[in-house]
Amino acid sequence: MVYEAKPFDPITVNPRDKKRVAYFYDADVGNYNYGAGHPMKPHRIRMTHSLIMNYGLYKKMEIYRAKPATKQEMCQFHTDEYIDFLSRVTPDNLDMFKKESVKFNVGDDCPVFDGLYEYCSISGGGSMEGAARLNRGKCDVAINYAGGLHHAKKTEASGFCYLNDIVLGIIELLRYHPRVLYIDIDVHHGDGVEEAFYTTDRVMTCSFHKYGEFFPGTGELRDTGVGKGKYYAVNVPLRDGIDDATYKSVFEPVVSRIMEWYQPSAVVLQCGGDSLSGDRLGCFNLSIRGHANCVNFVKSFGLPMMIVGGGGYTMRNVARTWCFETGLLNNVILDSELPYNDYYEYYGPDYKLDVKPSNMFNVNNPEYLDKILETVFANLERTKYAPSVQLNNVPRDIEDPGDVEEDTQEAKDTKGGSQYARDLIVEPDNEFY
Repeated sequence: MVYEAKPFDPITVNPRDKKRVAYFYDADVGNYNYGAGHPMKPHRIRMTHSLIMNYGLYKKMEIYRAKPATKQEMCQFHTDEYIDFLSRVTPDNLDMFKKESVKFNVGDDCPVFDGLYEYCSISGGGSMEGAARLNRGKCDVAINYAGGLHHAKKTEASGFCYLNDIVLGIIELLRYHPRVLYIDIDVHHGDGVEEAFYTTDRVMTCSFHKYGEFFPGTGELRDTGVGKGKYYAVNVPLRDGIDDATYKSVFEPVVSRIMEWYQPSAVVLQCGGDSLSGDRLGCFNLSIRGHANCVNFVKSFGLPMMIVGGGGYTMRNVARTWCFETGLLNNVILDSELPYNDYYEYYGPDYKLDVKPSNMFNVNNPEYLDKILETVFANLERTKYAPSVQLNNVPRDIEDPGDVEEDTQEAKDTKGGSQYARDLIVEPDNEFY
């Protein structure tokens, strides 16, 4: 049997393992509202930031406000027509865009709200600038909790996501890195990112998600990529109720084997909080430590790493978890007693930095998980070991005279090189649909 149940040990950090962390936050992000009753609430990012500040983590890392992504930057992945639509549509003129709204899948799940385009710009700018700083060796870890919108497609919105900031960030990383690993621990399959890189071996996507009568309905075990990207899409379809120990017993062996076989030079980790116990839309049973163990484990490989947000619809639990994980990324295990903060009343009645598991039944039995691991390991061995790529004439970085940091510590623009030059390096003919 390949699957081996592991005990869930307490999380530890190595105080000597110092990481330079760049944290991206735009205070405007909490102002955007998908509408009354909609489960996606950008306000959770503001709650997370308040916790992070009041725990004093700002002393451990550099904080930046990224320049919003431009249309030109967004169109490195998305079509011009789609981005132009996002920039022009508003709740007031929506009636003029009825045909386009259907075409671009804008409606109930992905409503048009005030400031939609600016919201997308903030999300995309944080991930692109985080990737650019990793490329320049200015940090070891880049964090953008406003990002992680993994369902957005090249030509349409999907699953509360309009702009795929992750794909834009990975495209930036590919300018310098021959192989990038994308890991997704959201309860939903990371379909938008997988689809973007389904035909290339430059990016390996690995998604751990609920599968079976659950949005978006993709991410079967047998979905492994096509053409040059065959076996470079790894899907780990899970069932309801998975707990900390079971998740660890699947996550760690899969990620270890990928690291050993694929040899990525950078990693992007999508930390969707809807895999936590008690999530409004999720059906997993992870505690705050079960979720955070994934972050700590990936960090242990010492690769340049970008952390992005994602799903998560019980706001207080998402904020707690992302704050705890930010502590781990800075080699700090935060105290369980919450400091007073702007949203202290949200965390009652216990006021603890904790998300506890429930007593829900774990439907993931050892036989099922063994079959998954066997298949994943067999598929990995069908890939080329550490596939090589020739990187020539990397487009120049942004104009950065003397590489002097801005006094405001606002992140710099990431435009650089011609679009044609970027395409030559990043987008071979078989790279995207």
